[in-house]
Amino acid sequence: MEVVHTIPELRAAVARARQAGKAIGFVPTMGCLHEGHLSLIRRAKEEAPFVVVSIFVNPTQFGPSEDFSKYPRTFEDDRRGCEAAGASLIFTPAAADFYPAGASTWVDVEGVSAKLCGEFRPGHFRGVATVVAMLFNAAQADLAVFGRKDLQQLAVIRRMVRDLHIPVRIIAHETVREPNGVAMSSRNRYLSAEQLTQATAIPAAMAAAKALAQAGITDAGRLQGAALAVLKAQPALKPQYCEVVDLETMAPVSSTAGVRCAIAIACHLGATRLIDNADL
Repeated sequence: MEVVHTIPELRAAVARARQAGKAIGFVPTMGCLHEGHLSLIRRAKEEAPFVVVSIFVNPTQFGPSEDFSKYPRTFEDDRRGCEAAGASLIFTPAAADFYPAGASTWVDVEGVSAKLCGEFRPGHFRGVATVVAMLFNAAQADLAVFGRKDLQQLAVIRRMVRDLHIPVRIIAHETVREPNGVAMSSRNRYLSAEQLTQATAIPAAMAAAKALAQAGITDAGRLQGAALAVLKAQPALKPQYCEVVDLETMAPVSSTAGVRCAIAIACHLGATRLIDNADL
């Protein structure tokens, strides 16, 4: 497995793979990889023989109160994980090289980024969309795999790819969960054993809403209420949002009838912010 640091090196490696008749898969990450990330790499490998993984802690998606410098950097562990999962190449650029001096161009995906995390993390999705567009341009892959846990991010990227005619196929991979049902996240490392147990209220809340939906309830308020009741029964959790949303637009809905919907949840547990979602 090769490790490269510059866009010319990346493009040269991708060109060699194309000349060998290989399709190119891509998995963008910020490192600190866990089994959820590794499952994305394995999925990409099923779809394309040459898989590029980017490891880049993107400064532009961090807000003023979010400490970019404290984001965990675990490159050696990440490198070993990527290799075991079947990655062909790791692209790990320096921020100063990836963002040219005086860079002033942004990708702002309006509408779909406005609510949920967009409301509580202003500027976050502008940073995400911009860096993913740059990475797509650098890697020139045929397909890219993203996890469904970051549901709004997935919707933003799909809309960007559609609107800007970026020739990459987006594949959504199912959320990988801890044995107790909590969605795997790099942030889980900050949770104590007690907090990890308390976090099970989030998947339990989604299950309560899903059970009502499967029983034929389409009123979004009732589905939301069922989920919120479970969240509020766990006092350690501080819900930030709990919404029934249209999967394509990420806009809250009043009814799930005839609409592909999900319940999306964000909570604080101590100093850690957790997000999760489930289709309804």
